[in-house]
Amino acid sequence: MNLTNEERILVSSELTNKGKSTLLSYILLLFLGSLGIHRFYLGKSGTAAAQLILTIIGWMTILFVVGFVPLIIVGIWLFVDLFLVPGMVQSANNQIEQDIIATLRR
Repeated sequence: MNLTNEERILVSSELTNKGKSTLLSYILLLFLGSLGIHRFYLGKSGTAAAQLILTIIGWMTILFVVGFVPLIIVGIWLFVDLFLVPGMVQSANNQIEQDIIATLRR
């Protein structure tokens, strides 16, 4: 799949417009991470919904002490996500690039 120079420029331009930002991903993680917003942004809807549900369940049951368990799980998950964000951004951008190239090839 060799691209012409014009196609490369077009792919680069489209990727700049549609690509995901590592900085924005980290900002979303730091401020809205327990709601899974950074994962929604990166197209990981399933795991984002899981983080959101665990957070809601945790806060709804915190008075029964059981709520600490899901909140601790989400906290550990967010800590791990601090290291996973660059890879998730790269993966999302690679998928966007492949979609752009596929559109060019039609």
